[in-house]
Amino acid sequence: MAAIFSSPDTPQIQPLPTPPSRSDADVQAAALETRKRRAMAQGRSSTIKTSGQGVTDEVQTAPKTLMGE
Repeated sequence: MAAIFSSPDTPQIQPLPTPPSRSDADVQAAALETRKRRAMAQGRSSTIKTSGQGVTDEVQTAPKTLMGE
């Protein structure tokens, strides 16, 4: 019975290769480039407060009252 349900042989795990080393100047230049690219891509989208349909809320109109009545 043990031959039918035996576990398969596990393959040997290969060690991971070392990551390429970069100088600090290269890393900071790439980070600055990424920041600039994201800022240019954003544009004015942060200033638009409504959707393309405009404001869809109901207008709240009430006659003015004297002295808060």
